[in-house]
Amino acid sequence: MEDTSSGVEDPPINDDGLTEVEEFDSLAGILADGVIGAAGGLVGTAMMSVVFLIAQSLGAFSLDDFAILTELVGLTGYVPEVLFGFFIFLGGGMFPWPLLFASLKAYLPGQSDPVSGAFFGGAMWTGFVLAFYTGQSGLMLVLYAVLTLVAHVVYGIGLGAVFNYFSTRPDSIV
Repeated sequence: MEDTSSGVEDPPINDDGLTEVEEFDSLAGILADGVIGAAGGLVGTAMMSVVFLIAQSLGAFSLDDFAILTELVGLTGYVPEVLFGFFIFLGGGMFPWPLLFASLKAYLPGQSDPVSGAFFGGAMWTGFVLAFYTGQSGLMLVLYAVLTLVAHVVYGIGLGAVFNYFSTRPDSIV
């Protein structure tokens, strides 16, 4: 008798009758992943903001530097510059960066999402440290560099921890 099997196993089917591939490609799955990424970005940005407040109290960073973002979009004088700049920063931390992390986390070093997130945050820091530099020198420059690095590593850990939490939930598709 001739073997007519293709040698490829059929993907498992879940309770809804969808295969794992169809479940990941469904609109609901994509939206759920986006919400998880945004939640991770919010947690990471909140944790990062605490480190920024510590850096500000030491004189190494100023939250007024977020006004740079308002200036970049051309709304200086029309909106509260620091607050609007922080909301732009928060939006970046909640949407594009988590999406990039989700895309790259399999290729980042580390055995878990929080560790991979720490490396991701460190890589993000390289752009931040140059973009938000405002002329610090001496000890303040060292504090600025170290504390902004810590802030980005903390962001990555928070982002990765949320991804890790939801990926270990029994009903999650992350």
